[in-house]
Amino acid sequence: MIDVDGYRLNVGIVLLNARGQVFWARRVRRDGWQFPQGGMNSDETPDEAMYRELEEETGLHAGQVEVLGSTHGWLRYRLPPRYVRRGQRPTCIGQKQVWFLLRMLDGDAAFRLDAHATPEFDVWRWVDFWYPAEHVVDFKREVYRRALRYFAPLVEAACSVQVGATPGFCVRP
Repeated sequence: MIDVDGYRLNVGIVLLNARGQVFWARRVRRDGWQFPQGGMNSDETPDEAMYRELEEETGLHAGQVEVLGSTHGWLRYRLPPRYVRRGQRPTCIGQKQVWFLLRMLDGDAAFRLDAHATPEFDVWRWVDFWYPAEHVVDFKREVYRRALRYFAPLVEAACSVQVGATPGFCVRP
């Protein structure tokens, strides 16, 4: 779904493990790594789209995660001109996203990157919380930074309840 300004409505997912690391995955047949994300259908709420994308891209279901928060309003990024498909109507110039912070409740064996007929990712790993903000493709970088800054206090609070955790354990600037 593309809005009147040319932005595709989308959701992004930051998936956290018990150690405060985030899920980071490589796109199939590409060098690019990113968080799970995907477009919203016209009949979906952001929450519904998030759970659908979570299942399609990671194989995880609602009962295997806990929602810790979401961004208020949309975070936008523009596509570089080389990625804008001028022949399509309406023309998509970028994405506007609601981001969700989820905590993984199951073990790593729960991931199924092949859960969907057309997998989005072929490899994944856990990385430090701020790592994606410096390693995602450059045109998404500021949106990633904004989402992670928004979620940092929530992550710190979630990690502080871990047995033996000390302040700063999960989120290091």
